Amino acid sequence: MDSNRLHERIFEHRPYGTDAFGLICGYRFAPQAGALAIDSDAAAAWLAQTPGAGDGGFLWLHFNLAHAGADRWLRRHAGLSDTFFETLNEGLHSTRIERDDEALIAVINDVQFDFSFESSDIATLWISVDRRVVVTARQSALRSVDQLRTAIKCGEPIRSTVELLERLLRAQADVLVDVVRGVTRRVDQIEDQLLAGKLDHKRTRLGGLRRLLVRLQRLLAPEPAALFRLLQHPPAWMAERDVDDLRQSTEEFSVALRDMAVLQERIKLLQEELAAAVNEGTSRSLFVLTVVTVLALPINILAGLFGMNVGGIPLAENPHGFWILVSLVIGFTAVAGWLAFRGRRER
Repeated sequence: MDSNRLHERIFEHRPYGTDAFGLICGYRFAPQAGALAIDSDAAAAWLAQTPGAGDGGFLWLHFNLAHAGADRWLRRHAGLSDTFFETLNEGLHSTRIERDDEALIAVINDVQFDFSFESSDIATLWISVDRRVVVTARQSALRSVDQLRTAIKCGEPIRSTVELLERLLRAQADVLVDVVRGVTRRVDQIEDQLLAGKLDHKRTRLGGLRRLLVRLQRLLAPEPAALFRLLQHPPAWMAERDVDDLRQSTEEFSVALRDMAVLQERIKLLQEELAAAVNEGTSRSLFVLTVVTVLALPINILAGLFGMNVGGIPLAENPHGFWILVSLVIGFTAVAGWLAFRGRRER
C-alpha cells in the first residue's frame, strides 16, 4: 500500500484532537492527488523541505491552542512571523484580514460548535496564510472549520492557500446565515405569542437575542481599511483569481451582516411593543386600584364620622337611621364611580 494512503488511514482512525502537539487536523494538498491527512510529525518533515522541492502543493494545519504543545510546535516548525503570535496574545478579536510582508494574517470570529444562541457562544479563529501553508488556531470548536473539514473529507478540491482562506470565510458566512435564520425563527414565535396576548418572559428572551446579534455584528464585521489595503496591494504570489474570490466572499459576508442589522431593528420594534403592552397593563392595574380607592372613600368617611362616639350623632334615635346612612353611602359611591369612569372614557 502507498505510504501516504497508509498514513491517512492511520490518522483517520485517531480520536479527534488527540495529536501530541495539539494538531486537530492536518491536510496536504498535492497537485493531481487531492487532500491527504497528515499528523504533526509528517507536517514538520514537509515544512523542513526546501520550498519548491518535492511535489509542491500546500498544507492546512488546524491547532487547538488549549493544548500546551501547540504554541511550542508552531514556533519551532511552522515558520510563522512574530506578528502572528502577537495577534494571538493581543486580546483584540475584531474580524480582519491584513498583510504581513508576504503572508496574510486573519482574525475571524465564529459560533462554537455547541452553539445555543447565547452571546458567550462566540469564539475566535486565528489564521496565517502564505504560499505553502495555512495555519488555523482556536480555543473552542467552531462550526465553520468543521464544515470546511467535512467538505475536504468529501473530496472537494482546493487549489491554493488563498482559496482555503476564502472557503473559510464563506463557511463562516454560511454559519452566520444559519444563525440569522435561527434567530428569525425564534423572533417569529415570540411575535406570534405577542399577537396572541401571551407576554410571559418574552422581553428577556428578546433582549438575549438582541445582545447576541449586536455582539456578532461587532465581532464579525471585517475591518474595511485593512481589507481594502489587502485587496489593493496583495502579495506577489496571490493570483488575480484569488483576489477576486476573496473580494466576492467579503461582499457575501456584508450581505449577511445587513440581514442581521434588519433583524436587530425588528427585535427593537418588538421590544418597544412589548414595553407598551406592559405599560398598558400597569396603567389598567393602577386604574382599578384608583377606582377601588375612590369607591371606598365615602363609606370610610362616614364610618369615621359616625364612629367618633361623641354626643350629637345624627339619626342616633331614628329607627331608620341605618338604612338612611346605607342609602347615603350607596349614593355617594355611585356618584364617585360615575365620575371615575367618565374621566376614563374621556381619556
